[in-house]
Amino acid sequence: MVIDMRLGPNTYSAGDFYDELIDRDGTARPHSARLADYFSAMRPDELVARQRAVDKTIVDMGISFTIYSEGDNIDRAWPLDIIPRAMPGDEWNRIEAGLVQRVRALNLFIDDLYNDRRILKDKIVPAEIIDSSRNYLQPCMGVSPRHGVWANICGSDLVRGGDGTVYVLEDNLRVPSGVSYMLENRNVIKRVFPGLFQDHRVRPVSEYPTSLSAMLQSIAPPDASGEKPEIVVLTPGIYNSAYFEHSYLARTMGVELVEGGDLVVGDDDCVYMRSIEGLTRVDTIYRRIDDVFLDPEVFRPDSMLGVPGLMRAWRAGNVSLANAPGSGVADDKVVYSYVPDIIRYYLQEDAIIPNVPTWRCSDPTHLDHVLAKLPELVVKPANESGGYGMLVGPHATRREHEQFRELLKENPRNYIAQPTLDLSTAPTLCDESLEPRHLDLRPFILQGDSVAVTAGGLTRVAMRKGSLVVNSSQGGGSKDTWIVEVGH
Repeated sequence: MVIDMRLGPNTYSAGDFYDELIDRDGTARPHSARLADYFSAMRPDELVARQRAVDKTIVDMGISFTIYSEGDNIDRAWPLDIIPRAMPGDEWNRIEAGLVQRVRALNLFIDDLYNDRRILKDKIVPAEIIDSSRNYLQPCMGVSPRHGVWANICGSDLVRGGDGTVYVLEDNLRVPSGVSYMLENRNVIKRVFPGLFQDHRVRPVSEYPTSLSAMLQSIAPPDASGEKPEIVVLTPGIYNSAYFEHSYLARTMGVELVEGGDLVVGDDDCVYMRSIEGLTRVDTIYRRIDDVFLDPEVFRPDSMLGVPGLMRAWRAGNVSLANAPGSGVADDKVVYSYVPDIIRYYLQEDAIIPNVPTWRCSDPTHLDHVLAKLPELVVKPANESGGYGMLVGPHATRREHEQFRELLKENPRNYIAQPTLDLSTAPTLCDESLEPRHLDLRPFILQGDSVAVTAGGLTRVAMRKGSLVVNSSQGGGSKDTWIVEVGH
């Protein structure tokens, strides 16, 4: 049977959902027409053979991620579907402008929170929301990092609703991960489909390591050592789920990958890297360790991952940390609900990309609505990630509904609720047929002395039929993301 993404007896159909490649009448969208033709011309056995080639290439290249299961660390080959997810360039230009706007406003917000707190005094955001956030760190008060930027690397998750509108689902401003898989997805698809890119004008993503390195150099202290700032990537070690990414980014930037024990803070409150040649001063640390493990002198005294005295050196301005500790205050999903107000307050602009409509359970009126409509809503904890700790009302059992009712009543500050969106789909190879699967998109935004945005990002796919959970740790997959120039 020929699998046809065009009109015909064996047409691929996404049903009532907005599909990224195919219009509701079954025709390919203009930006994906050539892509649809290419894959429609393949027999099912050819598609399966190409998918196996993708899977083998991933194993050969050592592209993996780690999941935690019953106390064990299990390495898995990275899951990549062969059919790219495409978006038109003109649509992406608007999204990119919205992401730049968002990260600029969020960094102004974080800098304000740790200094003048104007936005709280003006009652745009309630002070109790900030002061009760576990990611608001008192040791960061009074600090303003280089260029006033706290979240130098931001991963904002985007989704498309049933009417085609793109929303920001959440912001990740602590240690966002996934960019290495975005880069490797492109490399793998180029290897397996070398001719596919000849007929498409796809924006490149390969410059990301260069952009990341330039950003990390731009935030180095003014008295950085030598002609070029010394940059390191700080990892918790080989057992961390994102270790592949840590080593990948260090290698592609040409900088040292270090663990906490490789660094020491001297009597001069500067950070040094141990080596066989002696001590080398470090100017910028791209840290992939959570805030509370960074410095046992300030946070968790039992941390073996961090560097004693690191906060002292950072507060003195002798080392730059990306992202700066305390950035996670803007990760809080309750704070997320205020981002359109935050953009308006600092930039005097309306948000270019809207938020998903959100109910704050700390508001009694909102809470009453959420409790009444719980089976219809998605409920999320304020500070969890990876799709954990949430309730997808329509897919949950009555018992799970009741459990969440109690959680909401016990700690309403810790939860928000949102409508269950009809997330967009894209054709995905499932066994030997193309089926629609829901997806999201995580672009990566860099801010130092300027702002840069990846062309697209990491598309994550919910591989289970009907599922809205796209995280790889919970069975999700991924796609190469194409920003296509239409008319070329």
